[in-house]
Amino acid sequence: MKEQDIRLAIIDNAINHSVYNPIRHWKSCLEIDFDVYKATEYDFPEIQNYTHLILTGSEASILERETWVKEESKLIRQAVDRGLSVLGSCFGHQLLAVALAGPECVQRCAFPEIGWISVQINDNEEIFGKKRQAFSFSSHFDEVIDLPENFQIFAYSEHCSIQAFRMKNRPVLGLQIHPEMNVSEAQKYLKNRVRYKHAPVELFAQALESTPQDSGLIRPITEKFFGQST
Repeated sequence: MKEQDIRLAIIDNAINHSVYNPIRHWKSCLEIDFDVYKATEYDFPEIQNYTHLILTGSEASILERETWVKEESKLIRQAVDRGLSVLGSCFGHQLLAVALAGPECVQRCAFPEIGWISVQINDNEEIFGKKRQAFSFSSHFDEVIDLPENFQIFAYSEHCSIQAFRMKNRPVLGLQIHPEMNVSEAQKYLKNRVRYKHAPVELFAQALESTPQDSGLIRPITEKFFGQST
């Protein structure tokens, strides 16, 4: 798809931008214009006006679904039925699973992944490239599980069996990791979580002291998602 034909909406699921600002993260890695909608304010796009949709992460838990989450789930189903290309990161990834596969496909993590983690790419996969180990930033306490057969799982980590999925025959992509957060932004995020003493603060502090490792997965992801180099 040509750049001039792309009409992108980003649904911002963040609660407090002084802690976590996903629009800033996505803006830093995209070179196309987009419209922003704030889910917690029940501000959602008119699906027919867009070709692509990005669902951001959130400080909220997917297990505590407020009314705005239910409204967003309805919109996701409409977007998929209409054929939009949809990408969800972290909370957005979990929200895709809830909306398209059901609430039984998410659960609380046994081992939260905070910081830069190793991700195993299952096979030669056009989104991530060849089969290999890669690194990306992660911050999640919930996870996707037990997806039905119309989903293809193509990445996992030591503590999370579904790090990335796509719907078969649909341009829908879920990423548990935060490839859109570069090292600098990830460190700012961790500092905010420590400063505001968000529990478990020790996990955020440990991640902040660790050595960053980022394989730059956001580049191939955006190229494939938009069907061009952006």
